[in-house]
Amino acid sequence: MAKSRNNLLGVGGQRKKMSRADQQGSAPARAADRRAAEDQKQELLRKMRERAQADQTDDQAAPSGQAASEEAGRAS
Repeated sequence: MAKSRNNLLGVGGQRKKMSRADQQGSAPARAADRRAAEDQKQELLRKMRERAQADQTDDQAAPSGQAASEEAGRAS
């Protein structure tokens, strides 16, 4: 016999359980925290890209012999 199809638990996804703070209406504060975290992430990515670009331009500016010796000096 086939399984019962009366139990539809989990069909259609699950609902997000709301915290007490969300139930009491402090969701805007949570959204502000998310925006702040996103801003920090974007700032970090910008700094990393700037560093990578600066390293790339330094490597291109140095002749191949000097770049290899600089890399060997960094490794030790």
